[in-house]
Amino acid sequence: MVFKSMKTALTIAGSDSSGGAGIQADLKTFASHRVFGKSVITSITFQNTAGVSGTRDLPRDAVEGQLKAVLEDGAPGAVKTGMLGNEELVEAVADGLRRYRIKKLVVDPVIESFNGKRLLSRKGVELLKARLLPMALLVTPNLKEAEILSGIRIKNLPGRLKAAKAILKLGPRGVLIKGGHLKGNPEDFFYNGGKPVLLESDRISRQNIHGTGCVLSAAITASLAKGQDLLSSIVMAKEFIGQAIAGGVLTGKGIPCVEPLVMVNQNCERYELLQRTCRAVELLKANRIGKLIPEVQSNLGAGLEGAVDLDDVIGIPGRIIKKGEDIATLAFPEFGGSRHVADIVLTVMKFDPSKRAVMNIKFDDELIRICKKLRFKIASFDRQREPRKVKVQEGSSLEWGTATAIRSFGSVPDIIFDRGGVGKEEMIRVIASDVESLVEKVLKINRLYRGR
Repeated sequence: MVFKSMKTALTIAGSDSSGGAGIQADLKTFASHRVFGKSVITSITFQNTAGVSGTRDLPRDAVEGQLKAVLEDGAPGAVKTGMLGNEELVEAVADGLRRYRIKKLVVDPVIESFNGKRLLSRKGVELLKARLLPMALLVTPNLKEAEILSGIRIKNLPGRLKAAKAILKLGPRGVLIKGGHLKGNPEDFFYNGGKPVLLESDRISRQNIHGTGCVLSAAITASLAKGQDLLSSIVMAKEFIGQAIAGGVLTGKGIPCVEPLVMVNQNCERYELLQRTCRAVELLKANRIGKLIPEVQSNLGAGLEGAVDLDDVIGIPGRIIKKGEDIATLAFPEFGGSRHVADIVLTVMKFDPSKRAVMNIKFDDELIRICKKLRFKIASFDRQREPRKVKVQEGSSLEWGTATAIRSFGSVPDIIFDRGGVGKEEMIRVIASDVESLVEKVLKINRLYRGR
């Protein structure tokens, strides 16, 4: 067996028992960038989503031993430091990195936890400025850390530039002052001695989220390890942290944590849902449900957990068409494959996020009787009552009809039907939690309908 080589990155930081920051967040971030993560633990923290209650710094020789073992095995593509604890550990890390001539070093100057617990001694801060920053390709302080490192009170944009210039004099080749603690949108400020760069973005969450600083610096480190230049690495990391914040998770009783693996998880979910939908379509074909297909043909859709737009809903381009009692599809299911079915799925999910699968079948009074016999919950809407502004807006009829039926019924039913209107075929929509239970409902209907 031949093993492939892989880019590597090293994090030197504290262990976060909550999993939201520190070594744990760094390694997840490296993995999401397809970079192999290595680690040197400097400190053990006692923390959860409510904050840090205590810390224990490792002995200097324990940190030196880890660092020596990792670096002797080959230089990583890039290195980042996070929580270093005290002056002895700062000195040990600086000595080790200098000895092995590490060039791509990102220093995240972790000084205090989000709940005010001191994570780097005052002497440690001074040694970080004197020993570690001169080796850094980039230092990534938040506003408070930038004030501590520069000795300058930051009140506005000129203040950030003044602080960045002061930090740059300490030796790093670049300074990124993070803007997460700003009022309004989080503007990150990059300066390397040339023209300052203001990296703007919308604030995704008004709530404090654990782990953003660690994940941002780790994402920069991962891109550097893959050969990206510094500014490109920062821009990509800013986009990445936005995704990680948007995919943030509640794992305890305190504040939410960023989720660095959100895109990996979503891609896995997309692949899994695609495979499940393909199997569902094949099962429908095998059971010959052609009698259920309406004149305008049919479609089947299923949304990802938390689906918000068309690209989060799988559908079948070209629809499901009937050939007597058989059915056929002209294309494989794909995300964004059907606007019509996506509109219904997304509308249903607004009322009940657990109901994520829909299929339309033809209307027949006998089919409604069969659904009642199966004890399905049934709701309907009247197209004659459709507001004019809905009729003239392309694609809004299905959203209006679905929402109207759900509101009238009081919850999301198994079946929503309408008796059509001018230019609109009467239709039944079957609703379920997932594609498997959707197919099960459709097949139950089909068995009784074919047996008439």
